[in-house]
Amino acid sequence: MKKDTIAIIGLGKVGTAVGYLLRLSGYEISAVADRSADALKDGIGYTGGKACADPIQASLPADSIFITTTDDFIEPVCNEISEGGGFGPGKRVVHMSGAGGLDLLESARRSGAQVASIHPLQSFVDVKGVIENIPGSTFGITAEGEMKDWAIRVVRDLGGTPFFVSEEDKPLYHAAACMASNYLVTLMNMVEGVYRHLGMDTDEAIRAFWPLVRGTMKNMEDRGIEKSLTGPIARGDIGTIRGHLETLKNKMPELLDMYRKMGLFAVDIGLKNNTLSEDRADEIKSLLKGISNE
Repeated sequence: MKKDTIAIIGLGKVGTAVGYLLRLSGYEISAVADRSADALKDGIGYTGGKACADPIQASLPADSIFITTTDDFIEPVCNEISEGGGFGPGKRVVHMSGAGGLDLLESARRSGAQVASIHPLQSFVDVKGVIENIPGSTFGITAEGEMKDWAIRVVRDLGGTPFFVSEEDKPLYHAAACMASNYLVTLMNMVEGVYRHLGMDTDEAIRAFWPLVRGTMKNMEDRGIEKSLTGPIARGDIGTIRGHLETLKNKMPELLDMYRKMGLFAVDIGLKNNTLSEDRADEIKSLLKGISNE
């Protein structure tokens, strides 16, 4: 089946990497657009195509237009292209936001174009890293009608696995992605802060806890997430948990609420794994909630 000619609107990390991978997979990148001359200069070597400062000009010759700007600019850029005649019947318009719905592309739809959202469930630090990480990733697709089959084909051409997300569930889908990536970074930053409090510098702290993190990740991959829970909550060591709460309260109170709330979720996992009795679990939950049994 003949592959579309594609315009990439927004040459940030995602747009540049996706353009590169689509080009590698046999799609023609007819044009790319970005307001930043530096972004065009840096990205064109990856994507090929005609470099344009005007997104309307870039969109006109393409079968499919990928709007890969930051989330806040997707709708305004789509509206600008629509008003300039860049969309019409037979065109496909895609955005790659994890949180945004198809309403961001409503002006393209009113112009007669078909629309979809295709979001790679991946972390975007730099272009080379995105190019390496996208193949093998799951993509959240929000689409209707024949755009579903088209989106599946694009995702597979990018080396990804398609997963359909309803319009209604997009915020929940994206919240989970943020917890898996952004909040994992936040949690590791908290752990680093504890070890720095103990006198280590950043490099020493990472060397200290990173083998533990790496081992835990491997356990989750090999054994499953729930079966990888270890530690005092999994064992029901109430004295140890009480000691954690006391020292956090006295020395790093800013982490106490997080420890309590994460611990309550860990108790539920311990119960599923049958490493905790109901009585022991109830006692730990009371302790974590600050309810005294004395």
